Amino acid sequence: MRQKSSIPANSNYLRRDHTRETSSLKPLYQQVDNIIRQRLIDGVWEPGDALPSEMQLASELNVSQGTVRKALNDMVAENLLFRRQGLGTFVSEHTERRALFLYFSIVGLDGSRVLPESHIISCEERNATLKEAEKLILDRGSKVIQLRRMRFFNNVPTIVELITLPLEHFPGLGTEIKPPNNLFRFYQKEYGITVGKAEEHLQAIAAEEEEAQLLQIEIGQPLLEIDRVAKMLDGRPIEWRISHCDNTNYRYVSERG
Repeated sequence: MRQKSSIPANSNYLRRDHTRETSSLKPLYQQVDNIIRQRLIDGVWEPGDALPSEMQLASELNVSQGTVRKALNDMVAENLLFRRQGLGTFVSEHTERRALFLYFSIVGLDGSRVLPESHIISCEERNATLKEAEKLILDRGSKVIQLRRMRFFNNVPTIVELITLPLEHFPGLGTEIKPPNNLFRFYQKEYGITVGKAEEHLQAIAAEEEEAQLLQIEIGQPLLEIDRVAKMLDGRPIEWRISHCDNTNYRYVSERG
C-alpha cells in the first residue's frame, strides 16, 4: 500500500488551518477529525491510501497521540477508515463487501447476504422536482439524473429502485458512462465521491400495477419501501433512493454496534 505525505505542498497551510480550528469551542479530537475529514474530501488521501502514523499526525497538528487516536477511532467506527494490524490506518474503499454489509440491509430469511444483480430500466436527465430539490438540497431549476432499475436475487426480481442524483456531480452518467451494479464504489472510483453515511426511512406500501408486473406479484401485495438519502463526507446529500422490496423471501436487518 502506498502512503502519501501527510503534508500538502505548503506545510504552513496546515499549521494555519489548525490554529484557526483551535479557536473554536470544539474538543481537540473533533478538530482533528475535521482536518482529516477535509483531507479526504480534498483527495489528499484517496481510497486505499495509508494515513501517516498517529505519531506523525500528532506532531504535525501539535496535539497528543491520544487525541489523534480518538479522532481516528471515531472515523473507523463510521467506516471511513479501517485498520490493519501492524500496517496502520487506511482510507476505506467501497468494495463489494463494504456495500453488502454497510449499505444493503436486505437479507435472506436465513440471514444470508448476497449483493443482488441489477438491470437499468431507464435513465433520464431533467429538471429536479420540488421534492427532489428538497431531498438533495438543490437550487430551483437544478438538473438531476434519475435511474430506474430492477434488482434480482438468484435471477428472481425482488426490488424496484428509483435513484435521483445531482447532475453537477455526475457528468456523463447514463449517456457516456453506464452505471454498474455497485453504485457507491462507482461514485468513488469514477467521480471521486465517497458516501460517508445514509439515512433510511421505512414504511409498508401496496404494489401498484407496474411494480406488480416488474416484480411478478399480485397488485396490492405488500412491499417494503426504503426511502434513503446518502450523504458525502461533508454531510451534503448526493443520492436519493427509493426502493420497493418484495420481502416474501427476504427481510430487512439493521445492525448496530
